[in-house]
Amino acid sequence: MSARETVLLADDEPLSREFLQEALQSFGCEVHAVADGREAIALLGQRGFDLVVTDWRMPHADGFAVLAASKQADPDRPVVLVTAHGTMHTAVQAMRQGADDVLEKPIVLEELEVVLARMREKRRLLRENTFLRAETSGGDMVIASAATQAVVDMVQRIAKSRAAVLIRGESGTGKERIAALVHKHSDRAQRPFVKLNCAAIPEALLESELFGHEAGSFTGAARRREGRFELADGGTLFLDEVGEMSPAMQAKLLRVLQEGEFERVGGNRTLRVDVRIVAATNRDLDAEVAAGRFRADLLWRLCVVPVVLPPLRERPDEIVPLARHFLGKGLVLDAGAEAALRAWHWPGNVRELQNVVQRVGILCDGGVVTGELVRRWLQSTGELPTAPAPEPTYVLPTPDPLQALVGRSLADVERELVQRTLRHNAGNRTRTAEMLGIGVRTLFNKLQEAVPAVAVADSAVVQTSGASTAHGGTGS
Repeated sequence: MSARETVLLADDEPLSREFLQEALQSFGCEVHAVADGREAIALLGQRGFDLVVTDWRMPHADGFAVLAASKQADPDRPVVLVTAHGTMHTAVQAMRQGADDVLEKPIVLEELEVVLARMREKRRLLRENTFLRAETSGGDMVIASAATQAVVDMVQRIAKSRAAVLIRGESGTGKERIAALVHKHSDRAQRPFVKLNCAAIPEALLESELFGHEAGSFTGAARRREGRFELADGGTLFLDEVGEMSPAMQAKLLRVLQEGEFERVGGNRTLRVDVRIVAATNRDLDAEVAAGRFRADLLWRLCVVPVVLPPLRERPDEIVPLARHFLGKGLVLDAGAEAALRAWHWPGNVRELQNVVQRVGILCDGGVVTGELVRRWLQSTGELPTAPAPEPTYVLPTPDPLQALVGRSLADVERELVQRTLRHNAGNRTRTAEMLGIGVRTLFNKLQEAVPAVAVADSAVVQTSGASTAHGGTGS
């Protein structure tokens, strides 16, 4: 047992009680000693104990009565029965009634130490099993609707696979919690679970965040930095708000998902990682694909297994249980408060509910949250802010946009600049030449060097301040 765990000791013999108390204290326990079973039973109803050690024969209530009362209050709490009249029959009877061990007087310290060690291990295993049961049922999630239970059942079915998971749902519905649940139930549970909110990182830094960078790769990059993919190797990478990625970043992410490899920013060494992707979004990615804002091939890679989290308004049975969970111990909701919470439409979903409940819990009187308080708060504030809390600010160096040009020939750089400027001006060569600070004929010569002659010939008309010119469409 860990230090200062509490033990209830019941023994009517003063010398025996004093010996056991001192022995238990020497093993680091806080001991509450009483002289009869009735007093022990009364204490069991007043406070919790980690262990009960009780004599068998005592006045008013014997050890079996104490054992029964302890198991009724806490079935998992270990109880050790002590007797000076030990027989096999007594031991069997005690075990049948729930005793965890039996010690015979006179007590041998070594035997007591062994029993305590055994009880310690039992408590540890019980805590572990309780945790595992909670994780299996959705962790600290409140499951009070068929919709949420269906999501948890889905997670349990898909967790063991290597397939990418896409979690869809409105902001505040608990997508990150579901992602963590997928990881905890997977074969990767002992490996890292790494998170990245794609909407919280500036576009200029997102590539470095994902893939890392080499020292000197851009201004201020004084040392090598590992990205989230490297940090998640062997585990799970959770990409929240993946729908906020730019098309350029979508292409780079797609390559990693297809090939399992990437290079750090400014690096030339190809790195391979084994990462399971769990992504989440509050956007309709099918509509984004139709609008040309999201790559269809990336969506197929991300959405091997879809998980949809319904909004809280579609799970009304969970509103009050969730509110009680967020309220905590010592505070209660009256009937009016429960009705007011059920009547609200919760645009911010579970995150908004948690915010409201915590606030009214602070403001309530006498530990009771009333319907009047809930309604007054909701009416005075309207729809509360529902935006997710920003991730911690990362103080990272700003990439140098010219760094990507290092290693390329001047001719290549010039050619790309000309072509991009021409596209920017929708093919208008006069405006392009003006922007580049060169003449139209010079521009035409550079275009001839950059593209096949047939492509130039196909452009029969050249816009020069709105007029066509001779000489094959070239300007003067």
